[in-house]
Amino acid sequence: MARYQLILAYDGTHFFGFQRQGLKRTVQLELETALRSLGWEGRAVLSAGRTDTGVHAVGQVVAFDLDWKHTEDDLLRAVNARLPADVAVRRVKIVDNHFHPRFDALSRRYRYQIYCSAVRDPLRDRYAWRIWPPVEVDILEAAASRLLGQHDFKAFGSPTKPGGSTVRLVMQANWVEKDDGLFFYITANAFLYRMVRRITFAQVLVAQGIVPLEKFDEAICQSQFFYPGLAEPQGLVLEEVSYSLTSKDEEI
Repeated sequence: MARYQLILAYDGTHFFGFQRQGLKRTVQLELETALRSLGWEGRAVLSAGRTDTGVHAVGQVVAFDLDWKHTEDDLLRAVNARLPADVAVRRVKIVDNHFHPRFDALSRRYRYQIYCSAVRDPLRDRYAWRIWPPVEVDILEAAASRLLGQHDFKAFGSPTKPGGSTVRLVMQANWVEKDDGLFFYITANAFLYRMVRRITFAQVLVAQGIVPLEKFDEAICQSQFFYPGLAEPQGLVLEEVSYSLTSKDEEI
């Protein structure tokens, strides 16, 4: 018996999020169904985090214990052969028996994509949030810079457990223009529930001139109320989860 770590990619369009929810179609349900056909007898796989309905991933991390007599590459091929087309295992490796994808994580990185257009683009709308009126990119960048450092982000999310802390450390927050779109990258030690989507929505309001930048500052630095709202789920991608380096567990 060994503990295996999988790196998963999935298109969240037709999933009710990652976490198992009865018989609803979730990434966890599809993965566990595939693993059971290979002899896995666990109760539930461990994951780095939960993604919401419609949210995508290229770097979700999952771990489970399995008595597997073949190679890691054989396991990758066997699981992928049993998964639907909108989920894929990118990598497999054996890790320490005590490894936990969530509790051992040092940081997580998300990407959010928007584009500015007065008319819909059905192909782009699957993976991006269409914004109109357009945003001022320099204001987006100014807003993102305010996020860096340790702050109480309770204005932008709720703790993952009752009574949990809402303080988080943001190590990266910036916007990049490419391919006729805008990409927001954010890395933190952890995130509150729906924190990235709320922060993205807030930055867009500021960059459209609807809300002054000072209100965004107050929400971050003084934990003051900010206008409610969520960026749409399809623009969000869990890109990477990072861990400390050990002999058996490399950074992802």
